[in-house]
Amino acid sequence: MLDALARALRLDDNERMYLYDLARAAGPAPTVRARQRQAGPAVRPSVARIVEGMPQLPSYVMNNRLDALAANQLGRTLYSQMFTDPTCGDNVARFAFFNPAARRFYADWERMARFAVGALRIEAGKNPYDRELSCLIGELSTRSDVFRVMWGSHDVHVFRQSTKRLNHPLVGALELDQETMSLPDESGLSVVVYSAPPGTAAEDGLKLLATWSATTGQEQDAGDFSG
Repeated sequence: MLDALARALRLDDNERMYLYDLARAAGPAPTVRARQRQAGPAVRPSVARIVEGMPQLPSYVMNNRLDALAANQLGRTLYSQMFTDPTCGDNVARFAFFNPAARRFYADWERMARFAVGALRIEAGKNPYDRELSCLIGELSTRSDVFRVMWGSHDVHVFRQSTKRLNHPLVGALELDQETMSLPDESGLSVVVYSAPPGTAAEDGLKLLATWSATTGQEQDAGDFSG
């Protein structure tokens, strides 16, 4: 029946998956013990070593609530405005909707914001009893009128690969390829990696950012250097 409904509505793969998740969520509520098992997973040391082992590529580990749980030094430098803002809690969605700098940092801010909203909606369908996820969505809805409107559109999205156009306060415009690779386990964690095609201005910008980051060895707000 769900397959027939999906075909009739001409749903894409993400929308079809969301439909199935909603159907599962309509079943009996999980037990208290099952809810307790939903505590956020920790980043395995081996995964942290992989992220740290890519010093020339900004990378971080992200959970299903868009929290950056671990990042290498270049990743923290690329997203310095998020990591140094205590109101963001190292969360990409909070940064996008709460920090005014995000609208300058993301050249395609509205597209990125809609992707974030869609990713959270998919996770809400998968895990309707995730209290931390519900609290995050409630916080975003309460504090951001824009988020509330986007959430009401019921769009869904899965992060995989894309091109991000960023305006970094230290090195300027960067057009980077983003790959989001889900870990092959039940943790719900993904490794997000940014790279630039060889011979591009973005590659030069990343190299400059990596050199600055390695030379200073500091996790300070690059916005201080924007002039």
